[in-house]
Amino acid sequence: MTTPATPASATTPQSAATAATPSPAGGPGGLGRLGSLGPVGLVLAGGISVQFGGALAVTLMPRAGALGVVALRLFVAAVVLLLVCRPRLRGHSRTDWGTVVVFGITMAAMNGLFYQAVARIPLGPAVTLEVLGPLALSVLASRRAINLVWAALALAGVFLLGGGGFSGLDPTGAAFALGAGAMWAAYIVFSARTGRRFPQADGLALAMAVGAVLFLPLGIAESGTKLLDPVTLGLGAAVALLSSVLPYTLELLALRRLPASTFAILMSLEPAIAATAGFLILNQALTAMEAAAIALVVAASMGAVRTQVGRGRKRRAALESTGLEG
Repeated sequence: MTTPATPASATTPQSAATAATPSPAGGPGGLGRLGSLGPVGLVLAGGISVQFGGALAVTLMPRAGALGVVALRLFVAAVVLLLVCRPRLRGHSRTDWGTVVVFGITMAAMNGLFYQAVARIPLGPAVTLEVLGPLALSVLASRRAINLVWAALALAGVFLLGGGGFSGLDPTGAAFALGAGAMWAAYIVFSARTGRRFPQADGLALAMAVGAVLFLPLGIAESGTKLLDPVTLGLGAAVALLSSVLPYTLELLALRRLPASTFAILMSLEPAIAATAGFLILNQALTAMEAAAIALVVAASMGAVRTQVGRGRKRRAALESTGLEG
């Protein structure tokens, strides 16, 4: 929000976006002191930042509406990334531009669908349903029988979360969350392609600008001049910094010293962090069944990642034994 080319990292959009994350402003001397937290601490801080930013966005929705909040988040994040990265516009092929435009569309759709979901259902369940998209991508990429176990575990969690039929959750909100999950999986794929075609964070900055341009008319149509209210603008900027700019920087610092596999496993904790943020900020308490459901989906995500990591290690070991690697 990298290593998106490796299936093990297919559990989170943030892990994909880090391939195109900007260098921290001011160089290592500026945010480099954050490295004292340790790589695991940085990843957890990034996850906390994202989910508490999501909780803050929910509190902003009565002021600006779901579409207005998305428009503000994308616009502010795009401005910051464009100023930091200053991407080069010349020298790119039509395919390059097509890739970054689709990436931007996917990013806008992912955010729009997710914010429509959290406007209707609690944050923890919304993120739990959303993470099924990347989990499905990881399972399909692996094609191993053991991943059927992880898929079954995740489905059991979803069954519990819906109270046996989503009678406890708004069906429209649940559908939006599942749609956001599908866009999350697509985001990972196109983030990887964009990262290969554009240097550093140029592709991410340009895609964010595309998403902002697409969503601004929707936000203006829903909220109009409410978006110009100073308090709304300030809260929208805080959401953008907490949900986009800060976690991207923290993940960049972490991935300099942390294996991608460990990073992906840590990011599988996002539904649990989201549930905590929902409880602390929004007073969204979970039932015992909902907590168990989230735990099952987290366990399934971690299991799928660990399976991919083990498969990758065996493949490298086989190549080394035959002298083909390197």
